[in-house]
Amino acid sequence: MRRVDPQHLGNYIAGAWREGQSGKHRRNVNPADIHDHIGDFTESGVVDVEWAVDAAAEAFADWRARGPIARAEVLRRAGRLLEERREVLAATITREQGKRLVEARAEVDRALTILDFTVGEARRLNGVTTPAEDPRTVAMTFRRPIGVVGLITPWNFPVAIPMWKVAPALLSGCTAVLKPSPFTPLTAALLVQAFHDADLPPGVLNLVQGDRAAGEALVAHPAVAGVSFTGSLAVGLAIQQVGASRLLKTQLELGGKNALIVLDDAELDRAVDAIIHGAFGQAGQRCSATSRVIVDRTVKEDLLDRLVTRVQAMRVGPGTDPAVDVGPVVNEERLEACLNAIERAVADGATVACGGRRLTDGLPEGYYVAPTVLRDVPEQSEIAQEEIFGPVLAVLDCDGLDDAIRIANSVRYGMSGTVFTKDLTRAFEALDRLEAGMLHVNRPGVGAYAHLPHVGTKSSQYGPPECSPQVWDFYTEWRSACVAY
Repeated sequence: MRRVDPQHLGNYIAGAWREGQSGKHRRNVNPADIHDHIGDFTESGVVDVEWAVDAAAEAFADWRARGPIARAEVLRRAGRLLEERREVLAATITREQGKRLVEARAEVDRALTILDFTVGEARRLNGVTTPAEDPRTVAMTFRRPIGVVGLITPWNFPVAIPMWKVAPALLSGCTAVLKPSPFTPLTAALLVQAFHDADLPPGVLNLVQGDRAAGEALVAHPAVAGVSFTGSLAVGLAIQQVGASRLLKTQLELGGKNALIVLDDAELDRAVDAIIHGAFGQAGQRCSATSRVIVDRTVKEDLLDRLVTRVQAMRVGPGTDPAVDVGPVVNEERLEACLNAIERAVADGATVACGGRRLTDGLPEGYYVAPTVLRDVPEQSEIAQEEIFGPVLAVLDCDGLDDAIRIANSVRYGMSGTVFTKDLTRAFEALDRLEAGMLHVNRPGVGAYAHLPHVGTKSSQYGPPECSPQVWDFYTEWRSACVAY
């Protein structure tokens, strides 16, 4: 099959690459060096979305009829291709998004793990047989795909998050329109190219590049049966409001303000390792990133001494440099958001223990923020309540477990929660009472297994989880049947 280069093309609709109807393009640059011009990508609008949804709708009946085991074979072929192209994908993620190359490779591996898990589910998309109330009758349940789905994905995991939507959508028998972030268009195009090269039938998976106009058109299209979205709370609420008038099925993974609790009996070096990984890995640009540390006053200074020493030694630079510990944030908007949040935090009474500034010396012109630790943070201040999405950590004081849990639960989000303690009773107490969807004890508060639900509580999640057998509750709907004989 003839390969195409999606870098110089636009959308992928009905099995072919094509330019957007508007003819407009968006410039894509490397956040580690803004003079590195990656390409100009199609800016799609309503017409492009209509073409893509029409293609998905036309392909639905035949794709559904294949059955999950046959559909899994196509996904398996795509997985093999993606594994062969691992280094190209990782390098593209680093160039577009800015994360370190080792982190980008880990993301590709995570996407492959998710795909592998999903393919294995092909033989478990089952219902139940159950006793009937009538004689000579069999009662049963089974699942059916909901139809065309819109998949709207962010820039922070430009392969893994699209994969954990695309893979279950296609295996379930749905057809899909993927609308990725405009900051990582090439990565999304390379992902879709692998499915194309795996002989996925035309129209089953479509790609529409662009920003708000494309996303709004996808959510509003009457032929779209469900929308799976990962991103901000504000956009998630807008999707829910638009879709409510037609009972649109939604799966919304939204923001987080995740807490890591350090109790008085914690192993401090182990806790510091987890904080470093959770707060500054991928420049803090994860929905499950550790953005708050809630530490018992009796060990606060000891923890801070160890933490600040480690953070001050972290090296910041391009993700292609193997000596670097923290890459850039994704764009100027994120850079300014981080710097402004730090400034407001200081005005609210916090103290900068380290970092707190933009870095430029000896670096290419890019979006570099010094890893920042803010201490003595008031618990009702903005920095303690709202997501920053960058390498900025707020440290708050507490008096024991009850106080720590109260502070951890005081925010409107509930994505991830972590506790460090040697006391098994207190660990399970925290697991019971923390208002978060993904919980951890004595380990980093980021990362998830493909077979466990990726899910939040409160304003962090609406609808079924992702990445687990529970994901089928979004992409399929139940049927029940009674057969007399």
